[in-house]
Amino acid sequence: MSETAVGLRRKIRSAGDLHSVVRAMKAMASSNIVRYEQAVQALEEYAQSVNLGLGLALREAGRQFAANAGGMAGGGGAMGVIVLGSDQGLVGQFNEAVAEQAQKFLAGLPQTPVVWAMGERVQGFLQEADLDVAGLFPAPNTVEAITPLIGRILAEVESRLGYDAQVHLFHNCQNASTQCVPRHLQLLPLDRGWRQRYGSMAWPTKSLPEITGDPERTLRALVREYVFVSLFRACAESLAGENASRLAAMQRAEKNIEELLADMSGAFHRLRQAGIDAELFDVIAGFEALSQEGAKS
Repeated sequence: MSETAVGLRRKIRSAGDLHSVVRAMKAMASSNIVRYEQAVQALEEYAQSVNLGLGLALREAGRQFAANAGGMAGGGGAMGVIVLGSDQGLVGQFNEAVAEQAQKFLAGLPQTPVVWAMGERVQGFLQEADLDVAGLFPAPNTVEAITPLIGRILAEVESRLGYDAQVHLFHNCQNASTQCVPRHLQLLPLDRGWRQRYGSMAWPTKSLPEITGDPERTLRALVREYVFVSLFRACAESLAGENASRLAAMQRAEKNIEELLADMSGAFHRLRQAGIDAELFDVIAGFEALSQEGAKS
């Protein structure tokens, strides 16, 4: 009885320590979600300015020039695919879902694109599907680390493909029910709907801007900023989704640990009560034996 009680007490202590770790991870995940969501919101005004500037540059440059200079031809040239995942686990189906969507898209292509992955976990799922991952980027763990990461991704795209290529992005984002769903975004070339939407957008002020200097250089710079903003937003949304998935996993783990603690505590109390009952029985039995001996003498 003593060894079993000691073992249960040790298990209860270990489960309690694990419960504390899970609660700390929940708090960290909740805090990270807020930070990444705030980063996305803070980016919106700049993103709107880039979109307006790019729309103006497209109108000024002309349709044919914009198609050549801005990388919007979209023919059968080079193609790149970027898949955003995580380096850490405890995120449920976060990496499997986005890797599966990317795999389905790649399976229907007539050519072999250059594939980059952010996060070792999603890279592993892509490689399990017999996909050749040309480059791996570490997933950032802070908002401040997103910008250097996007700079490295853009450098890879520029050096290996250029802005005249097709570039597709796959990442997770939260929907209205706070669940993570994979999303496919075509970064380049800018599609017809985007050009029509922003190319026809009215300038928000009465003072119409003018493009000075080299129009082609200006257009390429704005395209690069558009890709930067899109990648930054997608990365922040992916990291927020990763932490939301981890939060959900920790909530399930916390519930399971609490149920386990309740079961083990009940078993410990029953075992302890059984030991007390046995000791009381021994005392009563001894007292009755002594009483009988005393009566005989």
